[in-house]
Amino acid sequence: MLYKNYLVVLPGIILAFVLYTLSQGFNNIIGIELLGHTKSPISTAMIAILLGIFFGNYFKIRESFQKGLDFSREYILKLGIICLGIQLKPFEFLEFGKIAIPLIVICIISVLIVIKITIKKFKISTRMSYLISIGSTVCGTTAIMATAPVIKASKNEVSYAIANITLFGILSMLLYPYFANFYFEGNSLFAGLFLGTSIHETSQVAAAGLIYDQQFNSPETLNTATVTKLIRNTFLIIMIPLFAFLYNRGQINGKNYSIKNIFPYFVLGFVGMIIFRNIGDKVFIVDSNWINMIDFIAVSSKIFLTMAMGAIGLSTNLKDIKGMGYKPFIVGFIAMLTVGIISLSTIEIYLKFFI
Repeated sequence: MLYKNYLVVLPGIILAFVLYTLSQGFNNIIGIELLGHTKSPISTAMIAILLGIFFGNYFKIRESFQKGLDFSREYILKLGIICLGIQLKPFEFLEFGKIAIPLIVICIISVLIVIKITIKKFKISTRMSYLISIGSTVCGTTAIMATAPVIKASKNEVSYAIANITLFGILSMLLYPYFANFYFEGNSLFAGLFLGTSIHETSQVAAAGLIYDQQFNSPETLNTATVTKLIRNTFLIIMIPLFAFLYNRGQINGKNYSIKNIFPYFVLGFVGMIIFRNIGDKVFIVDSNWINMIDFIAVSSKIFLTMAMGAIGLSTNLKDIKGMGYKPFIVGFIAMLTVGIISLSTIEIYLKFFI
């Protein structure tokens, strides 16, 4: 989406920032003033999402805010993810990738098999099953929107699939950070791998990682989850032509599929920020201005992500989700459980044999 007149997006961006500020205020009041902690144990990102869902469904959001909220969900989110790269070193990126890629491949194959079996029981359309599959295994709504043209999915099927991913993505986003901390006993690497492979949307993974970081003081988990999810996003390049081939039996319409159109370019920005950080570390070493700039970018990334979470909450219509019918949601629920269980099982095997 192009925003030629940036003034039209300003009201929505301001609203997202106000929601961030409000969430931070609630966080400080509850966590510091009422509970007496020096640092609030409650996640600002989680509060922003919940407040956004409440306000977005209790009040009607004016049209003048919508373009800015869309901008926040799409571009400010990506800016926040790019800025996260300032916290990473190249060798960390490579180390995460070495573990993450086999884990992602196993999760994708497992979910595809389970959904193939499940749709025979619930009798949903092949197109719907493809959309739920790629949304659950790769990158949520983006994957669904990119896949829909090549398999000729209808508007209703796309809406169903997106509602499905939204519902279970938000559910896992809010629950999995606490589960991961309990299950992996605070191991930041494995908690991050689990969050990065088991939650659908890039925004939801970023939010879950941020919740984990804010709840358990673990920026390493946020970094690992983000890197894992970004690697997972690049599997679009493989999955979309595969689904097009399976659905059309090799008759792929070249006009509907383009690597250029689906490639997540903000991944390059994220990697660029990692390189920038590491060049700067070698040039400036312990320079206080450089350290302050790193801290500023790191804090900014969390502000941008929280703003995006608030915008997502404001744009989540619970009535639309309720009216979508139950069969696709059962399949989506099974897909969510499958990718979560396979992720846990694979990490356990890795722990047993390689650590």
